Amino acid sequence: MTDATTMSETGLGGTLGFRFVELSGDHAAVEWTVGPQHLQPFGIVHGGVHCAVNESAASMAAQAWLRDKGLVVGVNNNTDFLRQAREGETLRTVATPIHRGRTTQLWEMSTTNAEGKLVSRGQVRLAHIPGTPPAEFLALLDDDAS
Repeated sequence: MTDATTMSETGLGGTLGFRFVELSGDHAAVEWTVGPQHLQPFGIVHGGVHCAVNESAASMAAQAWLRDKGLVVGVNNNTDFLRQAREGETLRTVATPIHRGRTTQLWEMSTTNAEGKLVSRGQVRLAHIPGTPPAEFLALLDDDAS
């Protein structure tokens, strides 16, 4: 999804090269190719990058679900690292909801490699706070609905 990717280009997601390929209130998928900016000193993906992609995927999908009824903010991010990933590998992170309530949401993310093997998995809890998302975010949701 080019529009969601464009929206995140100015922040951490852009710096890390996250590309949203799917986004709805029920699901998000982010693809990213491991580069030198993702690595810790021993040549494997830094755990913080997995945490960042998890929160990015969960936040965008959670906001797509909440739409203009408030803003979502991360309040907890828990990620397990299961398999190493090295430079040049393309990874895919998929977010799915576990719970969506009146004041919070809980999302689960799985990151897999090109062979479909699980690299990391995580959960992100988000709180609903007062506010309105950018108009361009709401417009891309409306564009996808048509």
